[in-house]
Order: sequence, then C-alpha cells, then structure tokens
Amino acid sequence: MKSALLLPLVFAATAAAQITSENNDRLREGLKSYPQADTNKDGILTLDEGRAFLAKMKPKTSGEAKPAANGLKPDVTDVAYGPHERNKLDLYLAKSEQPTPVVFLIHGGGFRNGDKSRWSSDKQMSQLLASGVSCVAVNYPFLDAMPIQDILRQCARAVQFTRSKAGEWKLDKMRFASMGGSAGAGTSLWLATHDDMADPKAEDPVLRESTRLVCAVCNATQATYDVTRWESFLGPAKPEFRTSEAEAALFYRLPSIADFTTDKGKAVLKECDMLSWITKDDPPLFLNNTQVVPAPTNRCTASITRVRSKKNAAPTKSPASSPRIPPKRSPMPCGSCSST
Repeated sequence: MKSALLLPLVFAATAAAQITSENNDRLREGLKSYPQADTNKDGILTLDEGRAFLAKMKPKTSGEAKPAANGLKPDVTDVAYGPHERNKLDLYLAKSEQPTPVVFLIHGGGFRNGDKSRWSSDKQMSQLLASGVSCVAVNYPFLDAMPIQDILRQCARAVQFTRSKAGEWKLDKMRFASMGGSAGAGTSLWLATHDDMADPKAEDPVLRESTRLVCAVCNATQATYDVTRWESFLGPAKPEFRTSEAEAALFYRLPSIADFTTDKGKAVLKECDMLSWITKDDPPLFLNNTQVVPAPTNRCTASITRVRSKKNAAPTKSPASSPRIPPKRSPMPCGSCSST
C-alpha cells in the first residue's frame, strides 16, 4: 500500500525541474499524501523535495538481486557497460571452440522494476546455451532516473559494449539477437528496427560499434513508445486508466503534452516510435502477443495489444543461421536524448 501511495512522487520525479505542486498533478497528490515531504513548510512541494523524500522512503537493499539458488551462474557477473548503477550485465557463455552467437535477454517490469537475475532460472536461456548460443542478461536504468528515450539508448549501449568485448569473450559480433517480455520485448523491437546508432567519429570507442541485430523475439510487446499513437489502434483510453493529464509527458520528461508539438517533442516521439522505424531491410521478428481481450480492462491490457504489422507473421531466424548484420540506414542525429 505504501508503494502505491508513493506512486505520485515517483512520477513527479520524472518531470522537469521547474514543475512544482502548483502546476503538476503528481506533486500535488504527493503533497496531500505526504505533507512531511515539504521540508521548508512553504506549502509547495518541489521536485527536489519530492526526490529527497523518495530517497528516504526507498527500502534499503543489499545490492543487486541474486540468481535463484538453483539457477545458472554467469561466467561474468555485473559488468558495468555505463556510468549508472543499473548499467550492468551478466554473461553466460556457451561451450564452443569458435566465437558464439549472442542473445540479449532484456527483462520486463514497465521500466520501473525487474532484474537480470530472473534469467538465471529461465528454461529458454538453458536451451540457448545448450544450442551453442551465449546469452547476455541486461539491467538498465528505470524511469525514476531518466526518460524512456534515454533508457532505450542505454540498452543500445549494452549491445555496443558487448560488441566491443567480442574478441575478449569469444563472441561472434555479426550474430547478435535480442529477446524479452513486455518492456524487454518493446526494447528488443526498438533495437531491431532502429537505424544503426554506431557513430564512427565518437570519442568513446564503445559508441563506434553497431547496434544492429540479426533477429528479435518479442513476447507481449508494445507496438510503439510514441504514446500519442496508441489511441489510433487501441481506441480512447478510459478515464480511470489515467492518473493525470501530465502522465504522458512525464514518460519523456517533457513539461506538458503541449510540448509534443514542438520540434524537440516531435524528435522524442519519433525516436521512441518503433512502427515508424520499421523498414523492409530490418531483421526477422517473432512477435508473440497472445493476450486477446474484447476491450482493455486495465492499464496493462491497454498497453499490451496484439501487434498487427507485415512482420507479425515473419519467421524468426536462429542467430546462428544469419551470416551478417542486416543492412540498415546510417545513423542519424536525433537530438532527442537528454543524457548519454
């Protein structure tokens, strides 16, 4: 119950610094539920006050989640692929004398929870390893730390980082694939369809690596993270599904939904729209959205709809069967990411 009451403050922490309880529903709700969060007692809850209160209320944990007692143990554990505390990956190596193909395993959790350790007892990972395919289980930052467009880029960096270590870890950098459920599925779809994000002129050698995949498996995926498109195929959202008018903007850390029509807002929405990235030279996709309901009854079923596209029925190739990274347009500067 406490975590549910804290939800307004979690969302508020994703807004721009100038937003306070005077102009933001989330902070206003947070102030009503937790007046003690207003540390200077001026009757206004600021973003900094909300974050500080959240930090105090956050349960103490003993570091990263541990694999299940009967789960597989990674060959390499908690490798940092970026500066954030959740920029960590685990490597499970298949036994082989030759460089192995790789599947990235991206956990779900609505970009608010979840952990890479869940894959240690996953049957599919065991099958992949037995088939000579190595696996990389990825953690990534959550929405309380950065907006969705930056989270997606962090996952792309995990792919680039692993490619940069291909020689050391004996991996076939030309045969990288991705798999996940829900948020992990949407991220896999985004990685598979997005233009190559390699920047050959980057000072950071990791960013010079390709982000392209040879295939992706998406279980219970969202079709796009451009939420302005959802009503076009889901119909209008029920009022009870929304928690505030600002919720959609907070997903991207934009001040308001009015910012969707600005150049910056349009660039952010385009960056997050997998449907607009899809082209005929993308790798094969396996989309598995089996949950069919007459009409969404809650926020979850509203976001996980059956995806219908030309690629829905495309068979997924095994990573080992594809000889090269599928071609894709060269990277284009989008200017939409607010952090690196």
